[in-house]
Amino acid sequence: MSRPGPRNLITDIAGLRVGQAQDAALRSGVTVLTGAAPLRAAVHVMGGAPGTRETELLAPDRLVQEVDALVLAGGSAFGLDAAGGVMEGLRAQGRGFAVGGLRVPIVPAAILFDLANGGAKDWQTNPYPVLGGAALRAVSEDFALGSVGAGFGASTARLKGGIGSASWVLASGVTVGALVAVNPVGCVTMGQGGEFWASPFEVAAEFGGRGMGQADPVPLTKLAREATTLAIVATDAALDQAQLTRMAVAAHDGIARAIVPSHTPFDGDLVFAVSTAMMPAAQAADLLEIGHAGATCLSRAIARAVYEAEALPGDLLPSWQALYG
Repeated sequence: MSRPGPRNLITDIAGLRVGQAQDAALRSGVTVLTGAAPLRAAVHVMGGAPGTRETELLAPDRLVQEVDALVLAGGSAFGLDAAGGVMEGLRAQGRGFAVGGLRVPIVPAAILFDLANGGAKDWQTNPYPVLGGAALRAVSEDFALGSVGAGFGASTARLKGGIGSASWVLASGVTVGALVAVNPVGCVTMGQGGEFWASPFEVAAEFGGRGMGQADPVPLTKLAREATTLAIVATDAALDQAQLTRMAVAAHDGIARAIVPSHTPFDGDLVFAVSTAMMPAAQAADLLEIGHAGATCLSRAIARAVYEAEALPGDLLPSWQALYG
């Protein structure tokens, strides 16, 4: 029988670490996932407005098969520069793809739009490389959820968004986890209440235990171009890039189950999938279970992000806790 890992975080997968940094005045931040060794990785995009860096190299037919870190950032296109700060830190650690006697860290990134959240955006120098470096220096097995990192200034249609995570340990011993920055056009809660769309998948009241609510026939959505849900699903099963691509595709079901509407023309919904390859290779039946577990973890992580978001001075939207906690 499946159960959450001891932390109920993506870092229940041995070797993974997550670091986060944010700027309260900016109302934005960066979240970084890295591993003890390079990670096999893939990606699948279903939103209509993605913002990415180096995702093309994650296709199964590309030369580079592994990454040194993944970056989720606020700041819209400005936030893509966070990967540069992460690269500098990894290079100083001697990490990276060996070529021509040098090491080139491979750091794909994806961004969400939080430029209209009331924070100070009149900088003279792009702050995201510094935030990226700070997030890398903060990597740990334990990390906070809610109003932190790339989710610091995030929002949903009517509540604050945030950073969420969850894990499953499958009966086979394989561990699956999810990490997500929740900033969608749509709603994470049902109707006008505090019940989460993800509630059928909830474990041990991890996001309030309120059960199902009443759905709105036409869900509220926030202003266009102020959106995107960015996710990473991970496993210790030894999946190759093609299998990881299928895992990322399956995990998008988790977004659709937890956010209504999702995958809109104004969202850049994206899922990275990574493997530490510490467990045996997966067969076809195993891949089905791992993909479904990734989707379920992602639904739970999305709800946890909103549930854990903190009310802060200057917020344009209320937190879940302020209304229902």
